[in-house]
Amino acid sequence: MGKVITIANQKGGVGKTTTAINLAASLAVLEKKTLLIDADPQANATSGLNFNPNSTDKKTTYEVLIGKRSFEEVILPTDIENLSVVPSHINLAGAEIELVENIEEIEQRAGVMKGAMESIRDKFDYIIIDCSPSLGTVTINTLVAADSVIIPIQSEFFALEGLGKLLNNIKLIQNELNPNLTIEGFLLTMFDSRLRLANQVAEDVRQHFGAMVFETVINRNVRLSEAPSHGKPVILYDAMSMGSSNYLNLAKEVIAKNL
Repeated sequence: MGKVITIANQKGGVGKTTTAINLAASLAVLEKKTLLIDADPQANATSGLNFNPNSTDKKTTYEVLIGKRSFEEVILPTDIENLSVVPSHINLAGAEIELVENIEEIEQRAGVMKGAMESIRDKFDYIIIDCSPSLGTVTINTLVAADSVIIPIQSEFFALEGLGKLLNNIKLIQNELNPNLTIEGFLLTMFDSRLRLANQVAEDVRQHFGAMVFETVINRNVRLSEAPSHGKPVILYDAMSMGSSNYLNLAKEVIAKNL
């Protein structure tokens, strides 16, 4: 059965979608059958894999969450062997309202994605979920469906801001909705070793969370930043770049943790 990992942080701009796209692509390159589910209404993971969010013929995460389609019907192949994607669309923002029409059904509504995923879990080694920088109903669905969560932390001054709230929310989900949810690891992103502040943040994070922090650090890299505008993961855009090397190392670390 495939390992389901949600990439989550309530703080925006921390490299969450970049990590979802490039971790999924790297796992696929390492011959792991991988599915990337875009559960963010902004659909950046969708466009980052060269799909137009406006022309996916109503085959998106939104249709799955409102019960109009199954995951099997919305999975699309990508340019990378072993990598498939479930695209997103701005309509997904409407699912927040549709999923909580009846507050008495909140527990049932929170498990919609998990239920829909049961039929496809055996078909993949890894399922990576990208979600929005909020803790709305859709994001809660991703955490209820997941086995674990990767938390990207930007190597800048406000890195730890809001992290306590995120961890409290994860604890609530563990207590109420998904007792099997674990933290796969904290991932330092946008790291620049030349900056004293970045090194201090990395030291603080490692001191606070210890072995829960990935050894791999995602460095600031121009090619990594450019890749989404070309609709490619960095490993297709520039396989020799530092960004590509970083995410391959992260994928290897994830695989090693799950042997």
